[in-house]
Parts: sequence; C-alpha cells; structure tokens
Amino acid sequence: MTENTKTIREMCDDHNVTPRTLRFYEAKELLFPIREGQKRLFTKRDGARLKLILLGKRFGFSLEEIRQLLDLYHVDDDRQTQLARAYAVANDRLADMERQRDTLSEAIEDLKHQMRWGEKMIASTKKILG
Repeated sequence: MTENTKTIREMCDDHNVTPRTLRFYEAKELLFPIREGQKRLFTKRDGARLKLILLGKRFGFSLEEIRQLLDLYHVDDDRQTQLARAYAVANDRLADMERQRDTLSEAIEDLKHQMRWGEKMIASTKKILG
C-alpha cells in the first residue's frame, strides 16, 4: 500500500460505508480499485468518485444516472459537459422531490383532518356512554 492508496477498511471508515457497499459499487463499475490478489487498494480518484456516488444516492439519483455523470468527467471540455448534465439531472430530481413533498404534505393534512374527526367521534361516544 502506498501513501496515495487506501485499504477497503480505510475507505469504509472515511466514508461511513460497509465493505459490501464498496464491493457493490466496484461490481457496478463505478469504482475501480487496484487489485492485489484478494486485496483492494483505492486511489484518491476512487475516494472522489465515492463521494459523488454517495451524494447522488442521497439525492435519489439512479446508479445509471450517477454512472453517466461520472463517465462525463473524461470529456475534454473543462468539465462543462459533466456540470451541465449534473445540473439538468439535479433540476429534474428537485422537481420530483418537490412533487413528492407536496403529495406528502397533502396526505399529512388529510390524515390530521381525519384524526380530528376521529377525536370528535370518540368524545361524542364517551358522552353518550358516560
């Protein structure tokens, strides 16, 4: 191991993920650790990619969207293509999240209304029985 690489344990500790997660992202060809027999060594590039993967997952991006964004890093235009595509995907995801929030807010208000009705029914039943 060199100063510029990290073991699977170090990557897990640094990024709060499990070894299984790292192996999964490697199997999906999102990370490309150096293999020395059974040992995996991760470069700074892998660490940067993992940060982007985790951020994308946090925002609900699919693994395919994340892969496409990571692959655009190699386009030789000072990352403009990658940044523009990331912005477009993020914009779409934000719109989805806002729609989900609005739907959830409506459901919460409906449930509160039903619970208030239920409270009144319980109170009136107690008065009749009581």
